[in-house]
Amino acid sequence: MDGFDSSKGVIIMAATNRPEVLDQALLRPGRFDRQVVVDKPDVRGREAILRLHARNVVLGPDVDLTVIAARTPGFAGADLANIVNEAALLAARKEKNAVGMADFEEAIDRVIAGLEKKSRVLSEKERDIVAHHEMGHALVASSVAHADPVHKITIIPRGVAALGMTYQLPTEDRFLMTRGELDDRIAVLLGGRAAEELVYGEISTGAHNDLERATELARLMVTRYGMSERLGLATYGDRAPTFLKGSGLGHGERDYSDATARAIDEEVRVMLDRIHDRVRSILSDKKAVLVGAAAELKRVETLEGEHLRRLLAGEA
Repeated sequence: MDGFDSSKGVIIMAATNRPEVLDQALLRPGRFDRQVVVDKPDVRGREAILRLHARNVVLGPDVDLTVIAARTPGFAGADLANIVNEAALLAARKEKNAVGMADFEEAIDRVIAGLEKKSRVLSEKERDIVAHHEMGHALVASSVAHADPVHKITIIPRGVAALGMTYQLPTEDRFLMTRGELDDRIAVLLGGRAAEELVYGEISTGAHNDLERATELARLMVTRYGMSERLGLATYGDRAPTFLKGSGLGHGERDYSDATARAIDEEVRVMLDRIHDRVRSILSDKKAVLVGAAAELKRVETLEGEHLRRLLAGEA
Protein backbone atom coordinates (compact mmCIF):
# COMPACT_ATOMS: atom_id res chain seq x y z
CA MET A 1 0.00 0.00 0.00
CA ASP A 2 2.94 2.32 0.63
CA GLY A 3 4.06 1.90 -2.97
CA PHE A 4 1.18 3.80 -4.58
CA ASP A 5 1.71 7.33 -5.81
CA SER A 6 -0.62 9.54 -3.78
CA SER A 7 -1.27 11.73 -6.83
CA LYS A 8 -2.85 8.88 -8.82
CA GLY A 9 -6.09 8.91 -6.87
CA VAL A 10 -5.97 5.21 -5.99
CA ILE A 11 -8.08 4.25 -2.99
CA ILE A 12 -7.77 0.82 -1.41
CA MET A 13 -10.84 -0.49 0.39
CA ALA A 14 -11.47 -3.73 2.24
CA ALA A 15 -14.45 -5.20 4.04
CA THR A 16 -14.83 -7.68 6.86
CA ASN A 17 -17.55 -8.82 9.24
CA ARG A 18 -14.94 -9.92 11.81
CA PRO A 19 -12.94 -6.76 12.65
CA GLU A 20 -12.01 -8.17 16.06
CA VAL A 21 -9.69 -10.81 14.50
CA LEU A 22 -7.63 -8.39 12.37
CA ASP A 23 -3.94 -7.93 13.16
CA GLN A 24 -3.41 -4.43 14.55
CA ALA A 25 -0.57 -3.94 12.05
CA LEU A 26 -3.20 -3.76 9.31
CA LEU A 27 -5.00 -0.91 11.06
CA ARG A 28 -2.15 1.42 11.94
CA PRO A 29 -1.74 4.85 10.22
CA GLY A 30 -0.81 4.60 6.56
CA ARG A 31 -2.68 1.32 6.09
CA PHE A 32 -6.36 0.66 6.78
CA ASP A 33 -6.47 3.50 9.28
CA ARG A 34 -10.00 4.76 8.55
CA GLN A 35 -12.84 2.46 9.49
CA VAL A 36 -16.43 2.95 8.39
CA VAL A 37 -18.83 0.86 10.47
CA VAL A 38 -21.89 -0.38 8.60
CA ASP A 39 -23.95 -1.73 11.48
CA LYS A 40 -27.23 -3.58 11.40
CA PRO A 41 -30.20 -1.21 11.05
CA ASP A 42 -32.11 0.16 14.02
CA VAL A 43 -35.89 -0.08 14.24
CA ARG A 44 -36.46 2.93 11.99
CA GLY A 45 -33.97 1.59 9.47
CA ARG A 46 -35.64 -1.82 9.49
CA GLU A 47 -39.03 -0.23 8.86
CA ALA A 48 -37.60 1.75 5.92
CA ILE A 49 -36.01 -1.40 4.46
CA LEU A 50 -39.26 -3.32 4.84
CA ARG A 51 -41.16 -0.55 3.04
CA LEU A 52 -38.59 -0.65 0.24
CA HIS A 53 -38.92 -4.40 -0.29
CA ALA A 54 -42.70 -4.37 0.14
CA ARG A 55 -43.38 -1.64 -2.42
CA ASN A 56 -44.08 -4.21 -5.16
CA VAL A 57 -46.16 -6.43 -2.86
CA VAL A 58 -49.88 -6.00 -2.30
CA LEU A 59 -50.28 -5.59 1.45
CA GLY A 60 -53.46 -6.25 3.38
CA PRO A 61 -55.04 -3.48 5.48
CA ASP A 62 -53.98 -5.21 8.71
CA VAL A 63 -50.25 -5.11 7.93
CA ASP A 64 -48.26 -2.89 10.30
CA LEU A 65 -44.64 -2.65 9.20
CA THR A 66 -43.77 -0.79 12.40
CA VAL A 67 -44.68 -3.89 14.45
CA ILE A 68 -42.75 -6.13 12.06
CA ALA A 69 -39.70 -3.88 12.41
CA ALA A 70 -39.99 -4.05 16.22
CA ARG A 71 -40.19 -7.86 16.07
CA THR A 72 -36.94 -8.17 14.11
CA PRO A 73 -34.11 -6.67 16.21
CA GLY A 74 -30.68 -7.65 14.89
CA PHE A 75 -31.98 -8.46 11.40
CA ALA A 76 -29.89 -7.26 8.47
CA GLY A 77 -31.31 -5.99 5.16
CA ALA A 78 -31.05 -9.42 3.54
CA ASP A 79 -32.99 -10.98 6.44
CA LEU A 80 -35.78 -8.43 6.06
CA ALA A 81 -35.94 -8.98 2.30
CA ASN A 82 -36.23 -12.70 2.99
CA ILE A 83 -39.15 -12.09 5.37
CA VAL A 84 -41.07 -10.08 2.73
CA ASN A 85 -40.43 -12.76 0.09
CA GLU A 86 -41.40 -15.57 2.48
CA ALA A 87 -44.62 -13.76 3.46
CA ALA A 88 -45.51 -13.25 -0.21
CA LEU A 89 -44.93 -16.95 -0.93
CA LEU A 90 -47.11 -17.97 2.00
CA ALA A 91 -49.92 -15.71 0.77
CA ALA A 92 -49.57 -17.06 -2.77
CA ARG A 93 -49.82 -20.66 -1.56
CA LYS A 94 -53.08 -19.77 0.17
CA GLU A 95 -54.29 -18.05 -3.06
CA LYS A 96 -54.78 -14.77 -1.24
CA ASN A 97 -55.06 -11.45 -3.07
CA ALA A 98 -52.87 -9.61 -0.56
CA VAL A 99 -50.20 -10.40 1.99
CA GLY A 100 -51.64 -10.18 5.50
CA MET A 101 -50.12 -9.63 8.92
CA ALA A 102 -50.50 -13.33 9.68
CA ASP A 103 -48.29 -14.14 6.69
CA PHE A 104 -45.58 -11.80 7.98
CA GLU A 105 -45.84 -13.28 11.48
CA GLU A 106 -45.44 -16.79 10.07
CA ALA A 107 -42.51 -15.66 7.92
CA ILE A 108 -40.73 -14.21 10.98
CA ASP A 109 -41.37 -17.39 12.96
CA ARG A 110 -39.88 -19.45 10.14
CA VAL A 111 -36.75 -17.31 9.96
CA ILE A 112 -36.25 -17.26 13.75
CA ALA A 113 -37.24 -20.80 14.75
CA GLY A 114 -37.58 -22.83 11.56
CA LEU A 115 -40.47 -24.60 9.91
CA GLU A 116 -43.40 -26.00 11.83
CA LYS A 117 -42.87 -29.68 12.60
CA LYS A 118 -46.42 -30.94 12.29
CA SER A 119 -45.12 -34.49 12.05
CA ARG A 120 -43.56 -34.19 15.53
CA VAL A 121 -46.37 -35.52 17.69
CA LEU A 122 -45.95 -34.83 21.41
CA SER A 123 -47.67 -36.89 24.07
CA GLU A 124 -50.35 -35.26 26.20
CA LYS A 125 -47.95 -35.09 29.14
CA GLU A 126 -45.27 -33.41 27.01
CA ARG A 127 -47.74 -30.89 25.61
CA ASP A 128 -48.86 -30.13 29.14
CA ILE A 129 -45.27 -29.56 30.32
CA VAL A 130 -44.43 -27.36 27.33
CA ALA A 131 -47.60 -25.29 27.85
CA HIS A 132 -46.75 -24.61 31.50
CA HIS A 133 -43.10 -23.97 30.63
CA GLU A 134 -43.90 -21.33 28.00
CA MET A 135 -46.60 -19.76 30.14
CA GLY A 136 -44.04 -19.53 32.96
CA HIS A 137 -41.80 -17.41 30.71
CA ALA A 138 -44.71 -15.21 29.69
CA LEU A 139 -46.14 -14.73 33.18
CA VAL A 140 -42.77 -13.70 34.61
CA ALA A 141 -42.21 -11.32 31.67
CA SER A 142 -45.56 -9.67 32.37
CA SER A 143 -44.82 -9.43 36.11
CA VAL A 144 -41.34 -7.85 36.23
CA ALA A 145 -40.65 -4.18 35.60
CA HIS A 146 -38.09 -4.28 32.81
CA ALA A 147 -39.08 -7.13 30.48
CA ASP A 148 -40.26 -6.57 26.91
CA PRO A 149 -44.02 -7.14 26.43
CA VAL A 150 -45.07 -10.67 25.48
CA HIS A 151 -46.27 -10.73 21.87
CA LYS A 152 -47.16 -14.36 21.26
CA ILE A 153 -46.86 -17.84 22.79
CA THR A 154 -47.00 -21.10 20.88
CA ILE A 155 -46.53 -24.78 21.65
CA ILE A 156 -46.26 -25.79 17.99
CA PRO A 157 -42.85 -27.46 17.53
CA ARG A 158 -40.46 -25.74 15.12
CA GLY A 159 -37.01 -26.34 13.75
CA VAL A 160 -34.70 -28.97 15.18
CA ALA A 161 -35.41 -28.74 18.90
CA ALA A 162 -37.93 -25.98 19.74
CA LEU A 163 -41.07 -27.52 21.27
CA GLY A 164 -42.58 -24.11 22.01
CA MET A 165 -41.71 -20.43 21.87
CA THR A 166 -42.53 -17.25 23.78
CA TYR A 167 -42.06 -14.15 21.64
CA GLN A 168 -41.48 -10.76 23.20
CA LEU A 169 -41.87 -7.48 21.33
CA PRO A 170 -39.10 -4.96 22.14
CA THR A 171 -40.46 -1.44 22.50
CA GLU A 172 -37.17 0.03 21.28
CA ASP A 173 -33.63 -0.93 20.27
CA ARG A 174 -31.34 -1.18 23.28
CA PHE A 175 -27.64 -0.34 23.32
CA LEU A 176 -27.02 -0.58 27.07
CA MET A 177 -28.76 -2.29 29.96
CA THR A 178 -28.90 -1.68 33.70
CA ARG A 179 -28.37 -4.35 36.34
CA GLY A 180 -32.10 -4.40 37.07
CA GLU A 181 -32.89 -4.98 33.41
CA LEU A 182 -30.38 -7.83 33.18
CA ASP A 183 -31.81 -9.36 36.37
CA ASP A 184 -35.28 -9.29 34.81
CA ARG A 185 -33.99 -10.82 31.58
CA ILE A 186 -32.52 -13.73 33.56
CA ALA A 187 -35.80 -13.99 35.51
CA VAL A 188 -37.76 -14.45 32.28
CA LEU A 189 -35.30 -17.13 31.13
CA LEU A 190 -35.76 -19.02 34.41
CA GLY A 191 -39.55 -18.70 34.32
CA GLY A 192 -40.10 -21.89 32.32
CA ARG A 193 -37.99 -24.07 34.61
CA ALA A 194 -39.60 -22.57 37.74
CA ALA A 195 -43.10 -23.19 36.35
CA GLU A 196 -42.30 -26.87 35.81
CA GLU A 197 -40.98 -27.17 39.38
CA LEU A 198 -44.02 -25.43 40.83
CA VAL A 199 -46.70 -27.37 38.92
CA TYR A 200 -45.14 -30.83 38.74
CA GLY A 201 -42.58 -30.88 41.55
CA GLU A 202 -40.28 -32.21 38.83
CA ILE A 203 -38.01 -30.80 36.12
CA SER A 204 -37.41 -31.75 32.48
CA THR A 205 -34.69 -31.22 29.89
CA GLY A 206 -36.73 -28.49 28.18
CA ALA A 207 -34.96 -25.64 29.97
CA HIS A 208 -31.39 -26.47 28.93
CA ASN A 209 -31.08 -23.58 26.45
CA ASP A 210 -32.70 -21.16 28.91
CA LEU A 211 -30.18 -22.19 31.57
CA GLU A 212 -27.24 -21.75 29.20
CA ARG A 213 -28.35 -18.23 28.30
CA ALA A 214 -29.11 -17.29 31.91
CA THR A 215 -25.71 -18.57 33.07
CA GLU A 216 -23.91 -16.67 30.31
CA LEU A 217 -25.69 -13.44 31.24
CA ALA A 218 -24.91 -13.90 34.94
CA ARG A 219 -21.24 -14.63 34.16
CA LEU A 220 -21.00 -11.49 32.01
CA MET A 221 -22.51 -9.44 34.84
CA VAL A 222 -19.84 -10.76 37.20
CA THR A 223 -16.77 -10.81 34.92
CA ARG A 224 -17.38 -8.02 32.41
CA TYR A 225 -19.92 -5.53 33.71
CA GLY A 226 -18.70 -5.05 37.30
CA MET A 227 -22.16 -5.88 38.69
CA SER A 228 -21.00 -8.11 41.54
CA GLU A 229 -20.38 -6.51 44.94
CA ARG A 230 -18.15 -9.41 45.93
CA LEU A 231 -15.87 -9.21 42.85
CA GLY A 232 -15.99 -5.42 42.60
CA LEU A 233 -15.24 -3.24 39.59
CA ALA A 234 -12.48 -5.32 38.00
CA THR A 235 -13.07 -7.28 34.80
CA TYR A 236 -11.82 -10.82 34.32
CA GLY A 237 -10.83 -12.48 31.06
CA ASP A 238 -7.77 -14.02 29.47
CA ARG A 239 -4.50 -12.84 27.97
CA ALA A 240 -5.21 -13.83 24.37
CA PRO A 241 -3.67 -11.51 21.74
CA THR A 242 -6.10 -8.76 20.75
CA PHE A 243 -6.30 -9.84 17.12
CA LEU A 244 -7.26 -13.39 18.14
CA LYS A 245 -9.99 -12.52 20.61
CA GLY A 246 -13.38 -13.62 19.34
CA SER A 247 -11.87 -15.90 16.70
CA GLY A 248 -12.10 -19.11 18.68
CA LEU A 249 -8.29 -19.30 18.56
CA GLY A 250 -7.54 -16.90 21.38
CA HIS A 251 -7.90 -19.04 24.47
CA GLY A 252 -4.87 -17.77 26.32
CA GLU A 253 -3.83 -17.80 29.95
CA ARG A 254 -6.36 -16.50 32.48
CA ASP A 255 -5.59 -13.10 33.93
CA TYR A 256 -6.93 -14.08 37.36
CA SER A 257 -6.09 -16.62 40.05
CA ASP A 258 -7.71 -19.96 40.86
CA ALA A 259 -9.19 -18.38 43.98
CA THR A 260 -10.82 -15.68 41.87
CA ALA A 261 -12.10 -18.32 39.43
CA ARG A 262 -13.80 -20.10 42.34
CA ALA A 263 -15.23 -16.79 43.56
CA ILE A 264 -16.62 -16.08 40.07
CA ASP A 265 -18.29 -19.51 39.91
CA GLU A 266 -19.75 -19.02 43.39
CA GLU A 267 -21.03 -15.53 42.59
CA VAL A 268 -22.69 -16.71 39.37
CA ARG A 269 -24.39 -19.49 41.33
CA VAL A 270 -25.54 -17.07 44.06
CA MET A 271 -26.92 -14.66 41.45
CA LEU A 272 -28.86 -17.38 39.62
CA ASP A 273 -30.21 -18.83 42.89
CA ARG A 274 -31.33 -15.39 44.07
CA ILE A 275 -33.21 -14.67 40.84
CA HIS A 276 -34.64 -18.19 40.75
CA ASP A 277 -36.09 -17.74 44.24
CA ARG A 278 -37.65 -14.47 43.12
CA VAL A 279 -39.19 -16.15 40.06
CA ARG A 280 -40.63 -18.99 42.15
CA SER A 281 -42.20 -16.40 44.45
CA ILE A 282 -43.79 -14.59 41.50
CA LEU A 283 -45.23 -17.78 40.02
CA SER A 284 -46.38 -19.13 43.41
CA ASP A 285 -48.43 -15.98 43.92
CA LYS A 286 -49.96 -16.40 40.44
CA LYS A 287 -50.22 -20.18 40.28
CA ALA A 288 -53.94 -20.14 39.48
CA VAL A 289 -53.32 -17.78 36.55
CA LEU A 290 -50.41 -19.96 35.39
CA VAL A 291 -52.44 -23.17 35.39
CA GLY A 292 -55.52 -21.61 33.77
CA ALA A 293 -53.56 -19.84 31.04
CA ALA A 294 -51.50 -22.98 30.32
CA ALA A 295 -54.71 -25.00 29.89
CA GLU A 296 -55.97 -22.46 27.36
CA LEU A 297 -52.62 -22.47 25.55
CA LYS A 298 -52.72 -26.26 25.36
CA ARG A 299 -56.23 -26.07 23.90
CA VAL A 300 -55.57 -23.49 21.15
CA GLU A 301 -51.75 -24.02 20.73
CA THR A 302 -51.07 -20.33 19.96
CA LEU A 303 -52.03 -17.25 21.96
CA GLU A 304 -51.55 -13.59 21.05
CA GLY A 305 -53.17 -10.18 21.14
CA GLU A 306 -55.91 -9.14 23.57
CA HIS A 307 -56.77 -12.73 24.48
CA LEU A 308 -53.20 -13.33 25.66
CA ARG A 309 -53.09 -10.03 27.56
CA ARG A 310 -56.31 -10.87 29.44
CA LEU A 311 -55.05 -14.35 30.33
CA LEU A 312 -51.77 -13.02 31.72
CA ALA A 313 -53.67 -10.41 33.71
CA GLY A 314 -55.96 -13.11 35.16
CA GLU A 315 -59.01 -11.53 33.54
CA ALA A 316 -60.05 -14.45 31.32
